[in-house]
Amino acid sequence: MVLELTQRKDFLPFPIDTIYLGGGTPSVLSPEELSQIFSSIRQNFLLSEGLEITLEANPDDIEDRNLSLWRSLGINRLSIGCQTFDDSILQQLNRIHRAKESIAAYHLARSHGFDNISIDLMFGLPTQSESQWLSDLELAVALKPEHISAYGLTIEDRTVFGNLHKKGQLTVPGEEQQALYYEQMMRILVDKGYEQYEISNFCLPGYKSKHNSSYWNQEKYLGIGPSAHSFNGESRMWNDSNNMMYIQKIESGQVAYTLESLSAKDKANEYILTALRTKEGIALQKLIEELHYPIEKLNEMLPWFVQNGWIEQTPDQISLTTSGKLLADEITLKFFLN
Repeated sequence: MVLELTQRKDFLPFPIDTIYLGGGTPSVLSPEELSQIFSSIRQNFLLSEGLEITLEANPDDIEDRNLSLWRSLGINRLSIGCQTFDDSILQQLNRIHRAKESIAAYHLARSHGFDNISIDLMFGLPTQSESQWLSDLELAVALKPEHISAYGLTIEDRTVFGNLHKKGQLTVPGEEQQALYYEQMMRILVDKGYEQYEISNFCLPGYKSKHNSSYWNQEKYLGIGPSAHSFNGESRMWNDSNNMMYIQKIESGQVAYTLESLSAKDKANEYILTALRTKEGIALQKLIEELHYPIEKLNEMLPWFVQNGWIEQTPDQISLTTSGKLLADEITLKFFLN
């Protein structure tokens, strides 16, 4: 990763506002490894004064020594992968930590001065009942993190869960139950003062994730490491997912990513995909004038979505309503240009 940071130092020729260590378990990196990464970042990139640096951390990696190191490196935001506070479900997920360890880790991070903490939750988990989910939300809100991300479980083919589900050996809540859980989450978190600024993300005032927002606002970003994605406004790049191939290419000075140039249609679709997930929604002037979206297609679809209560329209914007968020994927696909 350090070598790739040097090789791609010209990709972001402006001060960067956010660094995010995630997409895996970066909290297991040694002090030496983390120090090398941050040293390379500071050598190769311009950093803004209000830099947000997030580290994804497993509860079992949050201990005094690590927290002190993270603070010394400038990490000022933690994303703690709690997933659930139910021990029986954590065991089914093969998670090492238990609920009491998640809660203890959260309080320990607070004691080390971390004042910007996000908690990750999941719903639709195996055997998860409504009462278990409501209990998760109650515990999360009681901790008062600045940010909560919550995602429904997706069962993929050719995975352990996928195979078990196919064999009838895994019980998960159905679509209607998951929709209920999602509605409950929206109502409870908003009632407790959290802003739903994106479909799966909630924050207290002033604590939107800068990093996540950069994706949804289609800002340029650089991804480092195997499978990492980058975006420069005109094209997307994704690194080799095979660790050995990635390392061999980086060490030999070869390009370790695949590049896809975006067509005008791709740019319009990507804007729809990202913007419709946000509270602000789609800016109609940008969609029509900058991205050349066919106004006749818009006029054909919008009245039906508005009439059904799934989209709210103002003269300048369109955004999903509460009920529309339950159908976000289907609505997005309808707007896509083929």
